[in-house]
Amino acid sequence: MGPAGLLLLILATAAQLLSEAQFAEYPTANISTLWVNNEDYMSNLGFNDGSVVRSIVVSSPQTFFGPSFGAGFFCASPCNAFLFAVYIFHIDGIHGESKTARPHVVWSANRARPVREGATVELTIDGNLVLRDADASLVWSSGSSGRSVAGMVITKDSNLVLFDHSNGTVWQSFDHPSDVLLPGQSLLEGTRFVATNWTENQFYMTVLPRGLYGYVESTPPQLYYAYSVWVSENDTGNGPTKVNFVNGSLSLLVQSRQPSNPHMSNISLPAAKSTQYMRLESDGHLRLYEWSQAEATCTLLSDVTKIERLPDDCAFPTVCGEYGICTAGQCTCPFEDNSSSTNYFKLVNGRKANLGCAPLNPISCQEMQHHQLLTLTNVSYFDESHTIENATNGDSCKQACLKNCSCRAVIFRYGLNDSKGDCLWVTKVFSLQSIQPETASFNSSAYLKVQSSPSSAANKKVILGITLALVTTIIFIAIVITVCLLRRGKYEDNDEDLQFDQLPGMPTRFPFDKLRECTEGFNKKLGEGGFGSVFAGKLGEERVAVKRLEGARQGKKEFLAEVETIGSIEHINLVRLIGFCTEKFQRLLVYEYMSGGSLDRWIYYRHDNAPLDWHTRCGIILDIAKGLCYLHEECRRKIAHLDIKPQNILLDENFNAKVADFGLSKLIDRDQSKVMTMMRGTPGYMAPEWLTSQITEKVDVYSFGVVVMELISGRKNIDNSLPEESSHLINLLRGKARDNQMSDLIDEHSEDMLSHQEQVIQMMKLAMWCLLNDAGQRPNMSMVVKVLEGGMSIETTILHRFLNTNTVLPLEDNPNAYSVQTQASILSGPR
Repeated sequence: MGPAGLLLLILATAAQLLSEAQFAEYPTANISTLWVNNEDYMSNLGFNDGSVVRSIVVSSPQTFFGPSFGAGFFCASPCNAFLFAVYIFHIDGIHGESKTARPHVVWSANRARPVREGATVELTIDGNLVLRDADASLVWSSGSSGRSVAGMVITKDSNLVLFDHSNGTVWQSFDHPSDVLLPGQSLLEGTRFVATNWTENQFYMTVLPRGLYGYVESTPPQLYYAYSVWVSENDTGNGPTKVNFVNGSLSLLVQSRQPSNPHMSNISLPAAKSTQYMRLESDGHLRLYEWSQAEATCTLLSDVTKIERLPDDCAFPTVCGEYGICTAGQCTCPFEDNSSSTNYFKLVNGRKANLGCAPLNPISCQEMQHHQLLTLTNVSYFDESHTIENATNGDSCKQACLKNCSCRAVIFRYGLNDSKGDCLWVTKVFSLQSIQPETASFNSSAYLKVQSSPSSAANKKVILGITLALVTTIIFIAIVITVCLLRRGKYEDNDEDLQFDQLPGMPTRFPFDKLRECTEGFNKKLGEGGFGSVFAGKLGEERVAVKRLEGARQGKKEFLAEVETIGSIEHINLVRLIGFCTEKFQRLLVYEYMSGGSLDRWIYYRHDNAPLDWHTRCGIILDIAKGLCYLHEECRRKIAHLDIKPQNILLDENFNAKVADFGLSKLIDRDQSKVMTMMRGTPGYMAPEWLTSQITEKVDVYSFGVVVMELISGRKNIDNSLPEESSHLINLLRGKARDNQMSDLIDEHSEDMLSHQEQVIQMMKLAMWCLLNDAGQRPNMSMVVKVLEGGMSIETTILHRFLNTNTVLPLEDNPNAYSVQTQASILSGPR
């Protein structure tokens, strides 16, 4: 071997030794180990404040009086619920007999779902770190299966790390922040962390292009903090934004066209004398803490959000609660300008003005005629990101709010006069702020929407007017119904003579008596839906399903025209239309019989059936997609189903799925981009564009996304038996996606589903693509089929798009009236 080869061998050997030594100084936990949250099973360490830690891995203090870092079970006083957490703590004494101040949690996996005594943490043989409650239900996992994990360690930086056989990092808590930033931790664009307390007014910070932004949750989220880097228009950048927390500064870095010369900005912080960390707290402040050897605990060092950016406490969203007005740190309720006699608000707590105010009369969208605006001059608002276009003066600003019930207030900011300015809209009113125009360099008026109560005399007039209107309406309706019945009877008599049986391509036309006989008088009901009931029948030796339509609005010609079109199509994933019946007012459709019944009976567990395995669910999803793809893209006329839901997906004995009940769907010509139609379908599965009545086949794509999520989670889309925060599956999906906890939605009845977690989450992302509010951004069903068959990938930005395009409320009037800035991104760590 030559000198060059020998040198390479030496370097390679040195590199291997360095790699192996990376975690050598820390105690580690090995794979295939289970820890049970029980004081008899684990070391129980109590503290003076009543909190308890049961550590799995611990990093020793760097100095004798310094803090230790641990990962394990933590509970605060009273100790009745546990977090799987990373914490900073201190033991006084050589043998640890005397415990002093409470531990400081700097990361947790299950902040929103604490576990009980008897819960378990397992580092599985395939390298997945899994947290289960005492009842064995899955609470959280690292999602690191199959990535050659060799063990787990807690570093001196309070970073929980899963490492591989080469000591490379496979997973680390630094990549999934909860509410704390630690020195050495970086936040990449798209990452966010959420405030300490799980409260109704939830704060979070997120890294977006060119900056770090703070929001308070509402619909849409409201911006209260922005720290950004200026980048010229000629340099759009070619890399992501990153936030770094290092000793002495919080730095913001935006990659430029020249990688060697990135755009940077720094917030100067007190230099570290000991262990530091930043915590985003329940009031929206990002505060810096440092370990104090004298007090053996972490103490407040600085308020990062107040450095240069928000020096005034009145600028924070909840300083005076909802509707409270902050003036030099004092909180009051709103009063009409130049009048203290008319009051529309009251203090939530008479002794604590900082808890905010509540309207005396809640806003009612059913009584918009009694909405008024309360005028407050020299009052501003923290969020400037939501503007109403074309509302450039005070009057147009107020009118825009009065016309839309979701608007709760508008703020009009202007210069010397109110003939031209910016109109800012608010859907949930947090704290307002008094200003002095000469100091603020602008004028600002706030207009709060209030509900006025009509006088009793006015009520009597209204009641009298309503009564007269109802009587007149009833008489008019009776006349219209009589005329329609007479005309319809004449039409039916004439229409009977038309020989529809002779039209080519028609399915079999059955007499009504024949179908009544084959169903034994419509005796055995298989199910029912919005358009009628389905009965089991038998035509000769063939079993059939007969749907008896109820309340059909079509005339006979229109009904038969659609039957001719639908009856002529055949596809393995569409239930075959065998025949039909139309006599007088009777409308019936005859389908092939599917022995497996409808999908809902297999995924809602109403019949104590065994859970479907992951392979079967994937097959069902692909079958539905292929059936819809054929309807949308392979027929002569596009066919929009308009009522995709589990009840309309039928299964055979081998769980092959077919789309059913498309006999009265909407036919769309190929040259039509949209069609107008009356709203139809099932609540919970209907796409947002139904509000405009202008729909395309993309409404089926949205419904398909809902069905996919039901298949994955094993529950109904809308389940009012659950707590309100969990009753709507798609809203729950949005929340879990924000919190990086999508695995919580996997059907817990199926162990097989849990073992395919990564594949299931990819399927969830496909569902998110289909659930985008903007129909134009949803995929075609042929694209969905390609993704399911492995011929196409889902866009990497779909999580960001799913959350950020679904936060803006639909408007009752002009859907283009509001201009909304980009909202926070969604990648988040566990909490």
